[in-house]
Amino acid sequence: METGESAGGPGGPDGQGIRFGCASFNQDSTSLALGTKTGYKLFSLTTVEKLDCIHESETPDVYIVERLFSSSLVVVVSHAMPQRMNIYHFKKGTEICNYSYPNNILSVRLNRQRLMVCLEDSIYIHNIKDMKLLKTLLNTPSNPSGLCALSINHSNSYLAYPGSATIGEIIVYDANNLSTVTMIPAHDSPLAALTFNGSATKLASASERGTVIRVFSIPEGLRLFEFRRGMKRYVSISSLSFSPDGQFLCASSNTETVHIFKLEQLGPSGEDEAATWSAYVGKMFSAASSYLPAQVSGMMSQDRAFATVHLLMSSQRNVCTLAVIQKLPRLLVATDDGQLFIYNVDPQDGGECMLAHKHRLFGVDDDQGEGTESEGSEVTGPAQTYPSYAATAALPASGPVTATLTGYSEDGGAVKGEVIPEHEFAAGPVCLDDENEFPPINWCRDGTGGGQGRRS
Repeated sequence: METGESAGGPGGPDGQGIRFGCASFNQDSTSLALGTKTGYKLFSLTTVEKLDCIHESETPDVYIVERLFSSSLVVVVSHAMPQRMNIYHFKKGTEICNYSYPNNILSVRLNRQRLMVCLEDSIYIHNIKDMKLLKTLLNTPSNPSGLCALSINHSNSYLAYPGSATIGEIIVYDANNLSTVTMIPAHDSPLAALTFNGSATKLASASERGTVIRVFSIPEGLRLFEFRRGMKRYVSISSLSFSPDGQFLCASSNTETVHIFKLEQLGPSGEDEAATWSAYVGKMFSAASSYLPAQVSGMMSQDRAFATVHLLMSSQRNVCTLAVIQKLPRLLVATDDGQLFIYNVDPQDGGECMLAHKHRLFGVDDDQGEGTESEGSEVTGPAQTYPSYAATAALPASGPVTATLTGYSEDGGAVKGEVIPEHEFAAGPVCLDDENEFPPINWCRDGTGGGQGRRS
């Protein structure tokens, strides 16, 4: 699931003397990328107790860093050259190419088939195999935060971005076939967060008010779920992320609370033997909603959080993701004060999540854990008391989702010959450990023909 939202951005993070520039989890949440004023780092997320730094660069003032799954390809944008995107093979220490754009780059999204570059009023769609510019979406609604989402399923490379600067319209675009799929009237207020689930069949969204999170079917655009984060105050939701199996959705904001919602569908007719009273009432409300005003039916469909986490303090931007680490479901939260919190999630009962470990992402304690308990966190038992994810969570028919994807090495592609699976539109597999992984790029396709693209 895509968790490309980052803490920080072109304007820099808010805070007093914090060196933290951005943070992003890769597409399958097996890696964390961190950008600071002094460089960027890539961490492997294979264990709870130890955070392995697998790469470190001294490129200064990085505000965008995105890694392609667990491969050696990494995209970097810095404040020194905010209009230029650099693509590196970090294991070799070489630059694959660089592209320049007319205005500042606000966000970058990528999967095995496409790479998207979002500016304030345009989006550039590249073929990731050879970085050919396939399409430029010009004159898109003003998008100063660079909000967009790209599905990680490359066979359905759906792109979602705001369709309006004043209300919460979502444009869903097919980046493989280069055509618009649908427009979803999602919220009354402008959009603040977007994310696809792993199979690109669902899209979650939140508005600037931050009180309601909605989930829509893709490509139809039908509303499936509506969750209420809270009504007491408006908040800024900075991150949304689905669990690997698509059964849970987490949301972080500028408050100290992270919410996890459970996507539960009522069974088909005739399967009511195990139905609870609340499920029965919910079904009656659902049946009656078509006869009621939209505001009333909307209130009926809203559910509270299944599980929560209370951080020690609120932050301007937190980035969260749900992952399976060491065969157990975890919630990971990277905060803008440079810490990574890992929580255990009980997929059966929910409730307050237990802190399993916390790590400092930069400074003298980079490679040393700070203990499993933190003041203000409720730690009531060891992580090993939790049942396995497969035993407690409802998994899709295709079986459990593993933490790593076939064709990628956890060490960043160090094993010679590991390849990305063949693309639907690619002439052959893209090998990130082969000299011919990308054809030489002679010119940077930045929409104006200017700028030199080069390969090291």
